[in-house]
Amino acid sequence: MNTSVSAIKEKNRLKSFDWKQAALDALSEGGLQNVAIEMIAKGLGVTKGSFYWHFESRDALIEAALELWESQEQEQVFGKLDALSDPQARLTALIALVAEELKAHKIFSELLKAIDHPLVKPVLARVSQRRIDYLTASLRQAGFSRKAAQSRAILVYASYVGFLQLNLQLGTPKLSHADFEQYVAHLTETLIPAVG
Repeated sequence: MNTSVSAIKEKNRLKSFDWKQAALDALSEGGLQNVAIEMIAKGLGVTKGSFYWHFESRDALIEAALELWESQEQEQVFGKLDALSDPQARLTALIALVAEELKAHKIFSELLKAIDHPLVKPVLARVSQRRIDYLTASLRQAGFSRKAAQSRAILVYASYVGFLQLNLQLGTPKLSHADFEQYVAHLTETLIPAVG
């Protein structure tokens, strides 16, 4: 088969979304260095030529994958919670939802390792600020003062980031599923107390 005809068929079969999702999968499994065009192409069952129909460089793929990760978080996490009008119920649901997202944890943990990469740092800064702002707004709606809500939001977020670092980077604590659920319940009870 003619090479250009083969490349056109690959282009039509795969969308840029497939490459972005595959890049996120690679990132979650081995970090930023694992986002290798040839390896991703092999995993997708196509040649590297297919990649260049959609992206001009590896950095362009990384940037697009990070944008996808951001938008998925908006839809899959915050989008699901907006329907909950009670702020304490929303915060409790947020912690429960986030606790179950292993792949998202892996991606975030790998991005923390790559914080010095020029494409990663601004994304992590935006995502972290959006998360803290969301927590702050929900805590304000739950009755906390502005300062108390900001402090509590940072504490909740720092607990999340710290646990990820301990668990995914150091492998500690080693918790059974039941112990992890108990930890999440304790975290929620401790950090999202009733305002009264």
